[in-house]
Amino acid sequence: MQRLTFLLRPSWLVLALVVGGFAYACFTVLAPWQLGKNTTTEERNDRITASLATEPVPVEELLTGPAPAPEDEWRRVVATGSYVPDADLLVRLRSVESSPAYEVLTPFRLADGRTVLVNRGYVRPERGTEIPAFAPAPAGPVTVDARLRMSEGTAEGKLPFRDAGHTQVYSIDPAQITAFTGLELTGGYLQLSENQAGGLGTIPLPQLDAGPYLSYGLQWVAFGIMAPLGLGYFVWAELRERRKRKNPAPAAGPEAEPVPVPAERTPAERSTEDKLADRYGRSR
Repeated sequence: MQRLTFLLRPSWLVLALVVGGFAYACFTVLAPWQLGKNTTTEERNDRITASLATEPVPVEELLTGPAPAPEDEWRRVVATGSYVPDADLLVRLRSVESSPAYEVLTPFRLADGRTVLVNRGYVRPERGTEIPAFAPAPAGPVTVDARLRMSEGTAEGKLPFRDAGHTQVYSIDPAQITAFTGLELTGGYLQLSENQAGGLGTIPLPQLDAGPYLSYGLQWVAFGIMAPLGLGYFVWAELRERRKRKNPAPAAGPEAEPVPVPAERTPAERSTEDKLADRYGRSR
C-alpha cells in the first residue's frame, strides 16, 4: 500500500475528482439525456405512423379533460365550429423546411362552446423579419381536419407581447395565451392538415427517423467507461516508472582493452636476419 501513497498528492486527487465527476455525468446526465431523446422520438414516430392508418375522430372524443392525453398526440381529428374573429396570434422564431417563418394561431370555438387553439400554418417574413400580410380566417361555421398536439410549454423570460398590430408568442402554450389574452382555451391545440378552411402554408410532419440520439447516448456511455480506465493506465504507468527508478538495471563491466597488434614492417624496415629467415628458415 505504501507504493500508492503518491495518489494522495493534490495533483492526483484533482485528476481523480475530474475523472470521477466526468464519468458520473456521463452515466447520470449525458447518456440518459440522449437516450431519452431517442425514446421520445421513437414514440412520436410510432404515434405518427399509427395515425396515418387511422380514420379521424371528432375532437370532442379526445378533449375530454383539461388537456389531451400524451398518447393521443398526432391523432387525426375533425373539428366543427367557427374561428374567433380578429384574434390571430403569431409564433416567432420558427423554422419550416429550414427557412424562417411565422406560425399563425387562431382560436376556434367548437360546437360544444369550448375554444381550442388552431395552428393554421405558416407565413414567410418579408425584408428580414417584417410580418407579411396573410389571409384572415373565414367567418361562419366550418369543419376542418387537423392533428391533435400537446402544449409546447414556455421558456423562461419569453413572454407574449403585442407589436406591429399582432400578439406574438415564442411557443404554443394555451395556458400562457389564456393568461395574456383573457380568452379561455382548452389544453393542447390543433395543427391543420393540408387544404383546410383557413389554412395557410401547411406545416409538414416530422421526418420519421430516430435521429442520432441512440449513437450519441452510447458514445457517452463509452466515454464514461474509458475515463476511469484511462486513469487506471496512468496509475500503472506511474508505478512502473517508480519501480524502474527504485531498482535500476546493473551497469555493464569495463571493457577489456584490445591487445595491440604489432604493425607489419615494410620491406625497407626489415633486417637482414629477417630476410635470411624468410629464405632459409630461422635457426632453432
